[in-house]
Amino acid sequence: MIMDKLDSAYKTIGEVAKILKLKSNKKGVLPTHTIRFWETQFKQIKPKIFNGNRRYYDEKSINLLKKVKFLLKEQGMTINGVKKVLNGDVSFELDEMVNNSIKADNLRNKLTKISNIIKNLKNLKQDGKKNTR
Repeated sequence: MIMDKLDSAYKTIGEVAKILKLKSNKKGVLPTHTIRFWETQFKQIKPKIFNGNRRYYDEKSINLLKKVKFLLKEQGMTINGVKKVLNGDVSFELDEMVNNSIKADNLRNKLTKISNIIKNLKNLKQDGKKNTR
């Protein structure tokens, strides 16, 4: 079976691991086992299984996997927490969460810069006092 590799086409599990930027092991093998594990945990992830038992993922499945990865790896949620989000028990909008995460990172960076400026000012002030004595 020949598949067209357009964005709307199905992707193999290896291609999905690359899209998700899952870290490969020391031998350079992509951790497709992570995706297979998530399939066992989240019933919403349903790859199409074609000839030879190979898994193929459509855009909807890939977006769902991106959401799972974001919630688990970047937001530090538990599997049960992610299940609640996916089952709709908790109303989270992924875009909102991503934006809030980015905003939090920006805020953290700004606070770090401000903190460094204050430290530098204190050092300058102390150096100035030492030089006037």
